[in-house]
Amino acid sequence: MPIAANGCRLRKSRFAEQGRLYLLTTVTQQRQPVFADWRLGRLLVDQLRCADESASVTSMAWVVMPDHLHWLIELKNGSLAELMCRIKSRSSRSINLVRGEQGRLWQRGYYDRALRRDEDIKGAARYIVMNPLRAGLVSRVGEYPLWDAIWI
Repeated sequence: MPIAANGCRLRKSRFAEQGRLYLLTTVTQQRQPVFADWRLGRLLVDQLRCADESASVTSMAWVVMPDHLHWLIELKNGSLAELMCRIKSRSSRSINLVRGEQGRLWQRGYYDRALRRDEDIKGAARYIVMNPLRAGLVSRVGEYPLWDAIWI
């Protein structure tokens, strides 16, 4: 069965709990390296910050990779589905406008993992921000322009 079909089925019964920590991952359509252009990545970052400012989430760590996003959050209001729909929709609109394009930017669905408070949250954040280093995009994390963590 294709991933998209499984992803849609999983989303229907998903439960999101306010105050819970989640590690979210979403991927660009056909894994296109849209965010290899860091200026386009900043448009996505603007949407992450809007989610914080609207009190939907508290962002703990994130990294925008060329073809995907990892985002560690504490969910404050609404559901994960609403949050991800808003982030993907608004970032698609602004990026397509800049690129003079139309169409889908993101693959359908997303992956989420609920974290317990007793898990190593800083370890999860380190894993997220080390992605560019593991992918060979930079030789030091500080060289990569599209990441942040509340502990830094």
